[in-house]
Amino acid sequence: MSLQNHYLLVRHGHSQANEAGIIVSTPTHGCAYYGLSTLGEQQMHKLISDWYWPTPTLLLHSDYRRTTQTAMYLAQRFHLSMQVDKRLRERCFGELDGKSDRHYHDIWTLDAQDAHHQQLGVESVAAVAIRMQMVIEHMEARHCGETIALVSHGDPLQILLTALEDRPLTSHRDRPPLAPASITEYKETPSH
Repeated sequence: MSLQNHYLLVRHGHSQANEAGIIVSTPTHGCAYYGLSTLGEQQMHKLISDWYWPTPTLLLHSDYRRTTQTAMYLAQRFHLSMQVDKRLRERCFGELDGKSDRHYHDIWTLDAQDAHHQQLGVESVAAVAIRMQMVIEHMEARHCGETIALVSHGDPLQILLTALEDRPLTSHRDRPPLAPASITEYKETPSH
């Protein structure tokens, strides 16, 4: 995909769900509860104070509490308005929502075999890739020359990067995991 904008893919800071070791993947739980943990707030203070990335000019975020709170740090630091985009939400882990986060590995094992599986009501990797890429396509159709911060969650961002790199979606866990309160730059690389 030829890009007109520069993207900063921001994973939310360490959350209360991370702290509790549970999966919080549905809007019912994720929007109202499980914001940033104390560690997550410290991570965001450090990220903002040590900022060395390009200055964002637009800010979109998932409407979950942990991503909204993460986006607030960027909005305050760079005087940006916050725009909710529900397509940036966490991947839905179906029947595993509210259960131990050790179950992530069970799903990732299945992902490596089939990017379309929906076992236990889990949102497929393919479906996540489509909705995440739609955010990029939407921004590309409406903006040019912007630096756009997208605040989302670990799995959706890993899947998006895998799709943008045109790698098999079954390999989304082969790339190094995105750390909480991390930024991954994505922009058009000039061809040689």
